[in-house]
Amino acid sequence: MVSEVGRADRPGAASWVPEEPDLAELRAAAPDCRGCELYRDATQVVFSQGTERARIVLVGEQPGDREDVEGVPFVGPAGQLLARAVEAAGIERRDFYVTNAVKHFRFERRGKRRIHEKPGVVHVDACRPWLGAELHAVNAEVIVCLGATAARSVLEREVKIGAERGRLLEPGPLGVAPVVITTHPSALLRTRGEAERAEAFERFVADLRVAGDAAG
Repeated sequence: MVSEVGRADRPGAASWVPEEPDLAELRAAAPDCRGCELYRDATQVVFSQGTERARIVLVGEQPGDREDVEGVPFVGPAGQLLARAVEAAGIERRDFYVTNAVKHFRFERRGKRRIHEKPGVVHVDACRPWLGAELHAVNAEVIVCLGATAARSVLEREVKIGAERGRLLEPGPLGVAPVVITTHPSALLRTRGEAERAEAFERFVADLRVAGDAAG
């Protein structure tokens, strides 16, 4: 059986990505994307926040429920925790650009609730042309992958967070900038115990500091 993304009329996002675009052109083009089936149920595309002058790109997994409604990445609880961690790491808001590997919210509906469902590899691959175009348009000095899905999109390989996090890695196949892998902030929200959460937060901040130091 051929997946939705694999059909001729679903060639991935490349058909919708403008050639040699700037961020304004990318943001204008993204709502028309039909590169995978996720656009059908999502409220809207959720593209990015930040400018082409950003020194650090933060790449997450996908929009959540609140992001899908508001059209802005990282505005929910995970985004609030990320903002605190970035501040604790000494990184200025103007220095980072935030986006996601997948631009539409994938979820399972349970009654009136929409429960986050991890995007599949097929969705990550379909959406990668958008991320590649963003990274070239921003041309930052370092890329931070927030979680395994983001790392897979940027590096185009399977990643084990525990084995690779917190180190400055060589640029991936996109060839844009060195990469730092860390956990997704939503993982910290699921950590049980006050002491454990505090320790996880400090390690997260330390990973972000590696990126901040690399950006100069």
